[in-house]
Amino acid sequence: MLVRSTQLGALTGVRHGFLTREGGVSQGAYASLNCGRANGDTIENVAENRRRALAAVDPNASALCTVRQVHGSAALQVAAAWPINDPPAADALITNRRGIALGVTSADCAPVLIADPAAGIIAAAHAGWRGALSGIVESTVAAMVAIGGVPNRMIAAIGPCIARHSYEVGEAFPAPFLAQDAANARFFAPAAAAPRFQFDLPGYVASRITAAGLAKPEVIELDTCAEEGRFFSYRRACLRQETAYGLGISMISRD
Repeated sequence: MLVRSTQLGALTGVRHGFLTREGGVSQGAYASLNCGRANGDTIENVAENRRRALAAVDPNASALCTVRQVHGSAALQVAAAWPINDPPAADALITNRRGIALGVTSADCAPVLIADPAAGIIAAAHAGWRGALSGIVESTVAAMVAIGGVPNRMIAAIGPCIARHSYEVGEAFPAPFLAQDAANARFFAPAAAAPRFQFDLPGYVASRITAAGLAKPEVIELDTCAEEGRFFSYRRACLRQETAYGLGISMISRD
Protein backbone atom coordinates (compact mmCIF):
# COMPACT_ATOMS: atom_id res chain seq x y z
CA MET A 1 0.00 0.00 0.00
CA LEU A 2 2.89 2.38 0.79
CA VAL A 3 6.06 3.24 -1.09
CA ARG A 4 8.58 5.27 0.87
CA SER A 5 11.65 7.34 0.13
CA THR A 6 14.82 6.32 1.93
CA GLN A 7 15.98 9.94 2.14
CA LEU A 8 12.72 11.32 3.53
CA GLY A 9 12.32 8.30 5.76
CA ALA A 10 15.61 9.12 7.46
CA LEU A 11 14.37 12.53 8.64
CA THR A 12 13.22 12.93 12.22
CA GLY A 13 9.73 14.38 12.60
CA VAL A 14 8.69 13.93 8.97
CA ARG A 15 6.16 11.34 7.81
CA HIS A 16 5.44 10.55 4.19
CA GLY A 17 4.18 7.96 1.75
CA PHE A 18 3.49 7.39 -1.94
CA LEU A 19 0.31 5.32 -1.90
CA THR A 20 -0.33 2.52 -4.36
CA ARG A 21 -3.81 1.68 -5.69
CA GLU A 22 -4.18 -1.15 -3.15
CA GLY A 23 -6.15 -1.23 0.09
CA GLY A 24 -9.22 0.87 -0.71
CA VAL A 25 -12.97 0.42 -1.16
CA SER A 26 -13.58 1.62 -4.74
CA GLN A 27 -14.62 -0.76 -7.49
CA GLY A 28 -14.13 -1.27 -11.22
CA ALA A 29 -11.78 1.15 -12.96
CA TYR A 30 -11.27 2.91 -9.61
CA ALA A 31 -10.26 -0.22 -7.69
CA SER A 32 -9.34 0.19 -5.03
CA LEU A 33 -7.60 3.11 -3.27
CA ASN A 34 -8.83 5.85 -5.62
CA CYS A 35 -8.27 9.25 -4.00
CA GLY A 36 -9.44 11.41 -6.91
CA ARG A 37 -12.07 13.86 -5.80
CA ALA A 38 -13.99 14.37 -9.06
CA ASN A 39 -13.21 11.61 -11.52
CA GLY A 40 -16.43 9.59 -11.43
CA ASP A 41 -16.09 7.63 -8.20
CA THR A 42 -18.44 8.34 -5.30
CA ILE A 43 -17.49 10.98 -2.75
CA GLU A 44 -18.11 8.40 -0.01
CA ASN A 45 -15.57 5.99 -1.52
CA VAL A 46 -13.01 8.75 -2.01
CA ALA A 47 -13.46 10.00 1.55
CA GLU A 48 -12.96 6.50 2.97
CA ASN A 49 -9.94 5.88 0.74
CA ARG A 50 -8.36 9.15 1.86
CA ARG A 51 -9.07 8.27 5.48
CA ARG A 52 -7.25 4.97 5.01
CA ALA A 53 -4.36 6.60 3.19
CA LEU A 54 -3.92 9.20 5.92
CA ALA A 55 -4.06 6.55 8.63
CA ALA A 56 -1.31 4.61 6.85
CA VAL A 57 0.99 7.63 6.58
CA ASP A 58 0.24 9.58 9.75
CA PRO A 59 -2.52 8.36 12.07
CA ASN A 60 -1.93 11.35 14.33
CA ALA A 61 -2.63 13.98 11.65
CA SER A 62 -5.82 15.92 12.19
CA ALA A 63 -6.48 16.69 8.51
CA LEU A 64 -5.42 15.99 4.93
CA CYS A 65 -5.26 18.92 2.53
CA THR A 66 -5.29 18.55 -1.25
CA VAL A 67 -5.94 21.03 -4.06
CA ARG A 68 -7.83 21.16 -7.36
CA GLN A 69 -4.88 20.42 -9.60
CA VAL A 70 -4.74 22.37 -12.86
CA HIS A 71 -1.28 21.49 -14.29
CA GLY A 72 0.00 24.95 -13.42
CA SER A 73 2.74 26.45 -11.27
CA ALA A 74 0.89 27.84 -8.24
CA ALA A 75 1.97 26.77 -4.73
CA LEU A 76 -0.28 27.51 -1.75
CA GLN A 77 0.71 27.93 1.88
CA VAL A 78 -1.61 25.94 4.14
CA ALA A 79 -2.52 27.46 7.49
CA ALA A 80 -5.68 25.44 8.15
CA ALA A 81 -7.52 22.57 6.48
CA TRP A 82 -10.30 23.16 3.97
CA PRO A 83 -13.26 20.93 3.01
CA ILE A 84 -12.63 18.01 0.66
CA ASN A 85 -15.39 19.23 -1.67
CA ASP A 86 -14.14 22.82 -2.00
CA PRO A 87 -10.36 22.89 -2.49
CA PRO A 88 -8.54 25.86 -4.04
CA ALA A 89 -6.86 25.53 -7.44
CA ALA A 90 -3.08 24.96 -7.32
CA ASP A 91 -0.51 22.24 -7.93
CA ALA A 92 1.54 22.40 -4.76
CA LEU A 93 1.02 22.92 -1.05
CA ILE A 94 3.45 23.95 1.68
CA THR A 95 3.10 24.31 5.42
CA ASN A 96 5.01 24.66 8.66
CA ARG A 97 1.99 23.55 10.71
CA ARG A 98 2.00 20.34 12.69
CA GLY A 99 -0.78 17.83 12.24
CA ILE A 100 -1.77 18.78 8.67
CA ALA A 101 -0.88 16.29 5.97
CA LEU A 102 -0.35 17.65 2.47
CA GLY A 103 -1.40 15.49 -0.46
CA VAL A 104 -1.26 15.48 -4.25
CA THR A 105 -3.00 13.03 -6.56
CA SER A 106 -1.58 11.54 -9.73
CA ALA A 107 -1.94 8.85 -12.38
CA ASP A 108 1.41 9.10 -14.26
CA CYS A 109 2.39 12.68 -13.32
CA ALA A 110 5.28 12.97 -10.89
CA PRO A 111 4.43 13.51 -7.20
CA VAL A 112 7.19 15.45 -5.45
CA LEU A 113 7.55 15.56 -1.66
CA ILE A 114 10.00 17.99 -0.05
CA ALA A 115 11.04 18.68 3.54
CA ASP A 116 13.29 21.19 5.28
CA PRO A 117 13.42 19.55 8.71
CA ALA A 118 15.51 22.29 10.28
CA ALA A 119 12.82 24.86 9.46
CA GLY A 120 9.91 22.49 10.04
CA ILE A 121 8.57 23.08 6.52
CA ILE A 122 7.09 20.45 4.21
CA ALA A 123 5.69 20.51 0.68
CA ALA A 124 3.86 18.32 -1.81
CA ALA A 125 3.80 19.12 -5.53
CA HIS A 126 2.10 17.66 -8.60
CA ALA A 127 4.50 17.80 -11.54
CA GLY A 128 3.12 16.74 -14.89
CA TRP A 129 5.02 17.87 -17.96
CA ARG A 130 3.09 21.16 -18.19
CA GLY A 131 3.57 22.04 -14.54
CA ALA A 132 7.22 21.04 -14.54
CA LEU A 133 7.89 23.07 -17.67
CA SER A 134 6.07 26.13 -16.29
CA GLY A 135 7.93 26.07 -12.96
CA ILE A 136 5.95 24.19 -10.31
CA VAL A 137 9.19 23.03 -8.65
CA GLU A 138 10.59 26.55 -8.46
CA SER A 139 7.29 27.94 -7.15
CA THR A 140 7.20 25.32 -4.44
CA VAL A 141 10.78 25.97 -3.34
CA ALA A 142 10.20 29.75 -3.40
CA ALA A 143 7.12 29.36 -1.20
CA MET A 144 9.15 27.34 1.27
CA VAL A 145 11.93 29.95 1.26
CA ALA A 146 9.35 32.68 1.94
CA ILE A 147 8.58 31.15 5.34
CA GLY A 148 12.15 30.30 6.32
CA GLY A 149 13.23 27.36 4.17
CA VAL A 150 16.75 27.04 2.79
CA PRO A 151 17.11 25.15 -0.52
CA ASN A 152 20.37 23.38 0.27
CA ARG A 153 18.79 21.97 3.45
CA MET A 154 15.76 20.62 1.62
CA ILE A 155 15.34 16.91 0.92
CA ALA A 156 13.17 15.92 -2.07
CA ALA A 157 11.81 12.68 -3.45
CA ILE A 158 10.03 12.00 -6.73
CA GLY A 159 7.44 9.27 -6.38
CA PRO A 160 6.24 6.62 -8.80
CA CYS A 161 5.28 8.10 -12.18
CA ILE A 162 5.39 7.23 -15.85
CA ALA A 163 8.83 6.05 -16.98
CA ARG A 164 10.60 7.03 -20.18
CA HIS A 165 9.98 3.70 -21.93
CA SER A 166 6.21 4.07 -21.36
CA TYR A 167 5.97 7.75 -22.30
CA GLU A 168 5.90 8.08 -26.08
CA VAL A 169 5.30 11.60 -27.38
CA GLY A 170 4.87 13.27 -30.74
CA GLU A 171 7.42 14.95 -32.97
CA ALA A 172 6.50 18.47 -31.80
CA PHE A 173 6.49 17.66 -28.07
CA PRO A 174 10.19 18.41 -27.33
CA ALA A 175 10.08 21.92 -28.85
CA PRO A 176 9.15 23.94 -25.71
CA PHE A 177 11.67 22.00 -23.62
CA LEU A 178 14.45 22.63 -26.15
CA ALA A 179 13.44 26.29 -26.40
CA GLN A 180 13.87 26.54 -22.64
CA ASP A 181 17.30 24.85 -22.68
CA ALA A 182 18.99 22.92 -25.48
CA ALA A 183 20.44 20.61 -22.82
CA ASN A 184 16.92 19.25 -22.26
CA ALA A 185 17.49 17.11 -25.35
CA ARG A 186 18.93 14.53 -22.95
CA PHE A 187 15.44 13.79 -21.67
CA PHE A 188 14.25 12.59 -25.09
CA ALA A 189 15.16 9.31 -26.76
CA PRO A 190 14.01 8.16 -30.22
CA ALA A 191 10.93 5.93 -30.11
CA ALA A 192 10.57 2.85 -32.28
CA ALA A 193 7.96 4.68 -34.35
CA ALA A 194 9.98 7.57 -35.80
CA PRO A 195 9.80 10.54 -35.61
CA ARG A 196 8.29 10.07 -32.16
CA PHE A 197 10.21 10.25 -28.87
CA GLN A 198 10.23 8.78 -25.39
CA PHE A 199 10.22 11.43 -22.65
CA ASP A 200 11.98 11.06 -19.29
CA LEU A 201 9.57 12.91 -16.99
CA PRO A 202 11.20 11.97 -13.66
CA GLY A 203 14.62 12.88 -15.03
CA TYR A 204 13.39 16.27 -16.18
CA VAL A 205 11.66 16.99 -12.85
CA ALA A 206 14.83 15.96 -11.00
CA SER A 207 16.84 18.42 -13.10
CA ARG A 208 14.48 21.25 -12.13
CA ILE A 209 14.85 20.30 -8.47
CA THR A 210 18.65 20.45 -8.55
CA ALA A 211 18.55 23.69 -10.57
CA ALA A 212 16.46 25.18 -7.74
CA GLY A 213 19.37 24.64 -5.35
CA LEU A 214 18.45 21.33 -3.73
CA ALA A 215 20.63 18.26 -3.49
CA LYS A 216 19.97 15.47 -5.97
CA PRO A 217 16.48 14.12 -5.26
CA GLU A 218 15.68 10.49 -4.71
CA VAL A 219 13.73 9.09 -7.67
CA ILE A 220 11.46 6.15 -6.90
CA GLU A 221 11.97 4.09 -10.05
CA LEU A 222 8.52 2.53 -10.39
CA ASP A 223 6.55 2.92 -13.63
CA THR A 224 2.89 3.74 -13.03
CA CYS A 225 1.91 2.93 -16.61
CA ALA A 226 3.57 -0.49 -16.70
CA GLU A 227 2.66 -1.67 -13.20
CA GLU A 228 -1.11 -2.04 -13.47
CA GLY A 229 -1.52 -4.05 -10.30
CA ARG A 230 0.04 -1.34 -8.16
CA PHE A 231 -0.72 2.02 -9.78
CA PHE A 232 -3.36 4.00 -11.63
CA SER A 233 -2.36 5.32 -15.07
CA TYR A 234 -3.98 7.90 -17.32
CA ARG A 235 -1.74 6.86 -20.24
CA ARG A 236 -2.71 3.21 -19.87
CA ALA A 237 -6.40 4.13 -19.82
CA CYS A 238 -5.97 6.26 -22.97
CA LEU A 239 -4.16 3.47 -24.82
CA ARG A 240 -7.11 1.20 -24.05
CA GLN A 241 -9.61 3.93 -24.95
CA GLU A 242 -11.00 3.84 -21.42
CA THR A 243 -12.50 7.02 -20.01
CA ALA A 244 -12.46 6.04 -16.33
CA TYR A 245 -9.34 5.75 -14.20
CA GLY A 246 -8.39 6.27 -10.58
CA LEU A 247 -5.90 8.62 -8.96
CA GLY A 248 -3.30 7.67 -6.40
CA ILE A 249 -2.23 9.98 -3.61
CA SER A 250 1.14 10.97 -2.14
CA MET A 251 1.40 12.80 1.15
CA ILE A 252 3.74 14.31 3.69
CA SER A 253 3.27 15.62 7.25
CA ARG A 254 5.37 16.73 10.18
CA ASP A 255 5.27 16.01 13.90
